[in-house]
Amino acid sequence: MPDLDTARRWWADGERAVAEALQKLTDAELRQPSPLPGWSRAHVVAHLARNADALVNLCTWARTGVETPMYSSREVRDIGIETTAEFPPEVLRADFRDAVARLAEAAAVLPEDAWSRPIRTFQGKPIEAREIPWMRAKELWVHGVDLDAGLSFDDVPADFLCALVDDVLALFASRDQTPDVMLVARDVQRTWGSGSARLEGSVAAVAAWLTRGQTDGLTGEVPALPVWI
Repeated sequence: MPDLDTARRWWADGERAVAEALQKLTDAELRQPSPLPGWSRAHVVAHLARNADALVNLCTWARTGVETPMYSSREVRDIGIETTAEFPPEVLRADFRDAVARLAEAAAVLPEDAWSRPIRTFQGKPIEAREIPWMRAKELWVHGVDLDAGLSFDDVPADFLCALVDDVLALFASRDQTPDVMLVARDVQRTWGSGSARLEGSVAAVAAWLTRGQTDGLTGEVPALPVWI
């Protein structure tokens, strides 16, 4: 996991990148399908808004010590996204901006010692509050690409992408789902894994494959890939 200051930088840059991508979309384009099955671009925006509020809950947990889960249930999470996605475009845009502001404020008032306090992710994984900026950064950069509004993995900071690849592969390993592959990112001189298949490309191409199954820009035999999240 990246250090707190680095994760905060990626988070701030990601918020700006998503805001710029959202600004490029017309109201009609918001209703059009995103690359994610069953989700429009409005669903992607709605998810990012509700994710911001969920992370406010984790900030509250860290600040007060009172257990405050991200979401009370999967059903509540899904209903929140669906309901928000149906907002009129101007309301959806305002809702997103307000949620971003709430999260920024919740993090700003978090005492320094609170960043090391134990909390849990939606999946129940025990973490420290210092992971909140990293969690938000991942949501922003990957779903920012999902908006299909001009932002691609090639536009994402290379150091963030390296950390993302580390993170995804660590998750696969924790599930005993490590793909049988060696991944070589020539532009950042990084290699991951030691499997029988060898895939080469930019770190952007490697990250796009691991998180979205995209193979553009990769050379070599493509093995089966577990679902990321």
